[in-house]
Amino acid sequence: MAIGVRAMHLTIVPHVLAVAAAIMVLVWCISFRGGLAWDSSDKSLIFNTHPVLMLIGFILLSGEAIMCYKSLPLSKEVKKLIHLVVHAIALILGIVGVYAAFKYHNESNIANLYSLHSWLGIGVIVIYGLQWIYGFLVFFYPGGSGGLRSESLPWHVLVGMFVYILAVATAAIGFLEKLTFLEVSGVDKYGAEAYLVNFTAIVTILYGAFVVLTCFTQAHQADHDYSYSAI
Repeated sequence: MAIGVRAMHLTIVPHVLAVAAAIMVLVWCISFRGGLAWDSSDKSLIFNTHPVLMLIGFILLSGEAIMCYKSLPLSKEVKKLIHLVVHAIALILGIVGVYAAFKYHNESNIANLYSLHSWLGIGVIVIYGLQWIYGFLVFFYPGGSGGLRSESLPWHVLVGMFVYILAVATAAIGFLEKLTFLEVSGVDKYGAEAYLVNFTAIVTILYGAFVVLTCFTQAHQADHDYSYSAI
């Protein structure tokens, strides 16, 4: 089932939202939270790398990897390679982003894995990693039989959509959790920073929604691959 919109046209909206989300999270972490660092006596700077890597490196890049399969006017094999590589980069940056959160907690003597956000985050990374490995083995190298690929594709798409939606939801919970901590420590509930964080979360959710919507659009006519038709 496909809606009467070309993927290449619709993806203009999420591309704009992606740029907006990236700028907003950078402004928050650099201008409001003091900057980014991997090693610092100010441990909050270490934490700041977490939302930047998870949003820009994981949420936005994985969304682009999903959309490229429907929107780029390229051959199936080229799109498959781009899809694979961008997802790999997103996964690596996501793992580094999760490690940054653990590093901040450990160096600040804060307990790990006590919140819903952290539980969901670990689950997302694990499922995402398994999904990438399975996709690599079945669809890229060494590659499964035609029957296996045909049977696996609907599940690959379904699991991919599930884990991506869960990732966006986890990010939204993360923004809420961090802002709540900041407000308890004195940040104005109606101040500029609070509004910036909330709007960043809203833009992230909208971006995720348009990424999912792209899966229901019509693929580029130059390479209409019926094995990857709209859901």
